[in-house]
Amino acid sequence: MDTETAPSRLALSVQRAIGAENRARSPASALVRRWALAALRGDAEVTVRLVGEAEGRRLNRDYRGKDYATNVLTFVYDEGERLAGDLVLCVPVVAREAAEQGKPLEAHFAHLIVHGMLHLQGFDHEASDEAEEMEALETRVLATLGYPDPYA
Repeated sequence: MDTETAPSRLALSVQRAIGAENRARSPASALVRRWALAALRGDAEVTVRLVGEAEGRRLNRDYRGKDYATNVLTFVYDEGERLAGDLVLCVPVVAREAAEQGKPLEAHFAHLIVHGMLHLQGFDHEASDEAEEMEALETRVLATLGYPDPYA
């Protein structure tokens, strides 16, 4: 007997707490949904919040003790049958990194959404073996979306 896995269900909210310049650089909600679903292995309720540097810095300082804005922060609220959490992406940091690394901005956003979604699902990269597993999974998911290996 053949059994198929039901597709994951995603309740997604995209918040834009950014000014006009950063809004123009931020990805469309439909793209955020596509990227998040590609990395999802179960049902989830996720908010993706796109922020400027002041909010990104404040959140990183308050929750991680690091006084700078970082590209993506992941907050897990429920790891039960239906995963719940937030991803916070600092648009100016993401844009700056993409330019510095010579990557298309869309591809970098896709990578960070996939990366954050994997964190929500318990993946980590603190130890080298965990990092290898997570990076390989990110690369596979991004390839299915038509993006190049972000680590190449």
